[in-house]
Amino acid sequence: MNILSIQSAVAYGHVGNSAAVFPLQRIGHEVWPVHTVNFSNHTGYGAWKGPVLPADDVAAVIAGVEERGAFPLIDAIVTGYQGAPTIADVIIDTVARVKEANPKAIYACDPVMGNAKSGCHVADEIPPMLRSKVVPVADIIFPNQFELGYLTERDVTDLDSTLTAVEAARDMGPETVVVTSVQRPETVELDVMEMLVANSHGTWMVQTPRLPMKRNGSGDVTAALFTGHLLHTGDPADALAKTASSVYDMLRVTFEADSGELKLVESQEFFAHPAMQFGVEKL
Repeated sequence: MNILSIQSAVAYGHVGNSAAVFPLQRIGHEVWPVHTVNFSNHTGYGAWKGPVLPADDVAAVIAGVEERGAFPLIDAIVTGYQGAPTIADVIIDTVARVKEANPKAIYACDPVMGNAKSGCHVADEIPPMLRSKVVPVADIIFPNQFELGYLTERDVTDLDSTLTAVEAARDMGPETVVVTSVQRPETVELDVMEMLVANSHGTWMVQTPRLPMKRNGSGDVTAALFTGHLLHTGDPADALAKTASSVYDMLRVTFEADSGELKLVESQEFFAHPAMQFGVEKL
């Protein structure tokens, strides 16, 4: 299947398209990357080189793809960090045009804003834009608990409040909500990570061991793999299990290598064949 991925790109390391494209290819998808920035490395290093691409340039690349007659062939659009409202406008317009050409195409959006530990780390105008303009046109969203709380204007502190917020998010437009990090009081001491997915057919949760590390780009891989697996099977529970298992393997390989960047290439076999598939629980 064909996926249009509109995200940032880096030369060194793996975030944005530099994290998402290869795992999608490894599980059998054709990926057409459109870059929104072309940086030397991710901004977490504190210093980087390279341009933020103007929205008109991003739109021009997408228009060129459209001129090749490719829009009817697109099965999914994937987006991550949106650095400016003008980029969001390009994405929203692209989603509308792709869906006009192929009504079965889906839009998977990672509404990147921040996290509970560091707070919001995007420009002030980005969160309200995501909530009012982008999320309503998405079919799948990938918020963490912090982002879910902002989008739904709720305090999300445990499983019950998470599930309530998920339904509020679904009422905004998306059919499917994947909460990429669920933290609840009863599991704080267990050293586990939890993810859940909900749609009109049910809610499922998966639990994996927590590793003592976090690496930029893991969320981009999560959104990419879930979208890719969902396109293959149409089963959100299966997509959640495969995604969580593969991401755990990737983080384990990265941790064991003591690497500051994701070991994407070294983990490639686990994208297609996780070492162990963690089971999902229907809530």
